[in-house]
Amino acid sequence: MKILYGVQGTGNGHITRARAMAKAFTARPDAEVDYVFSGRDKHKYFDMDPFGDYASFRGLTFRHKAGKISPTATIKSNKLLRLLQDVKNLSVADYDLVVTDFEPITAWAGKLARKPVIGVGHQYAFRHKIPKKGDSWAANTVMNMFAPVSLGLGLHWHHFGAPILPPIADTNDADQEIEPDKILVYLGFEAPDKVIDMLSQISGYRFFYYGEFEKAHTQGSIHFRPLSRDGFQRDLATASGVICNAGFELASEALELGKKLLVKPLFGQMEQLSNAQALKELQLGSVMQKLDASVVEDWLANQPNVKIHYPNVAGSIVNWLLNGEWTDATRLELCQMLWSGVHTADIDNYSKIEQLAVG
Repeated sequence: MKILYGVQGTGNGHITRARAMAKAFTARPDAEVDYVFSGRDKHKYFDMDPFGDYASFRGLTFRHKAGKISPTATIKSNKLLRLLQDVKNLSVADYDLVVTDFEPITAWAGKLARKPVIGVGHQYAFRHKIPKKGDSWAANTVMNMFAPVSLGLGLHWHHFGAPILPPIADTNDADQEIEPDKILVYLGFEAPDKVIDMLSQISGYRFFYYGEFEKAHTQGSIHFRPLSRDGFQRDLATASGVICNAGFELASEALELGKKLLVKPLFGQMEQLSNAQALKELQLGSVMQKLDASVVEDWLANQPNVKIHYPNVAGSIVNWLLNGEWTDATRLELCQMLWSGVHTADIDNYSKIEQLAVG
C-alpha cells in the first residue's frame, strides 16, 4: 500500500508521534510511505532520519508570545494564498491512502482528490465529548476544518466513552536509575528569562531546561540543553518529574515513564487548556496557570508519580491502516482492543474508568 503521511511540524509532539509511526511502518514491507511536514522552516527540524527524503511546506502555524497565542502575529505570518497553491500542486494521484497528523496540505489535497484521508492524532479526539476548556465556535471550527479527514483516530489519556485510542508514547523501555532531584523542563511557549527567574528561586533540585539554546551550559541549578531528541530522551528517562506546556505527546511520555507532571497551558489555545483540564480531572498531573515558583515547590513536595502502561498503539494503528477496512466498526474494535491493554496501579479509580463502555 502506498501512503502519503502528513505531519504538523509546529510542535515537536506531532513529530515524535510520527517517528513512532515511521518505526512501525518500517516493520511492514507491504507499506510504502512518503512524508510531508509543514508549519516550520525546514532548517529548524532535527533528527529527521526516520522520514527519509521528506517534503516540507510552509503550511499554517500559530504564533505565540510570553505563553499566549498572538492572533495578530498569527494572521500576519500565515499566507493563505501560498497554502492554497501548495494544496493544488501536491499530487496525491499515486497514493492509496492519505494519513494526516493534523497537517492541512495533505488533508485538503486528499479531500479535493476524493482520496480516503485518515486522521491520526490528539486533535481528532476533540470531535468527541471530552473535557474542554476555552472552546468556542471559532476554536471548534478551526479544529474541524484545519485538516479535514474521512475518519479520525483521536488519541487521548482516556476514551471518555467515545471511540478514542490511547496515546502513542514512544519511550525508551530500558530501565534507568531515577535521579530524585532531577527535573526535566520544556517550556517552549514561555519567555526563557521568565522561566529562568522561576527556576532560580527553587533550591534542592537540578533543572534540565531544553530550548533553543546554542550550546549546553550550566547556570546555578539550571542545566541548559539545546534541542536534541536523543539527549532529551536520556534526561527524560532519568528525571523524576517533568515541567512543560500542556501539549499532548510529552505528557503522554511522562505518564508512560511514571514521572510526576506539572503543565502550564498556552493561553488562547483550546487544545492546551483542555489538556490541562483533562489531566486535572483524571488525577494525572498538576496545572499552573502562570509561571510561579511557589506552585512548582508545592508540586515538588506533594504531587505523586503516576505510571501508566500503554500497549503498542503505533503498531496496532499501522496494522489497522494496512488492513484497508477503515470503518467506524473496525475503529471501535481497535479502540476496545487497545484500551484492554492499558493499566496503572497508581490511581484508585482508574480501573473503574477502564470499565466504561467505548461507544
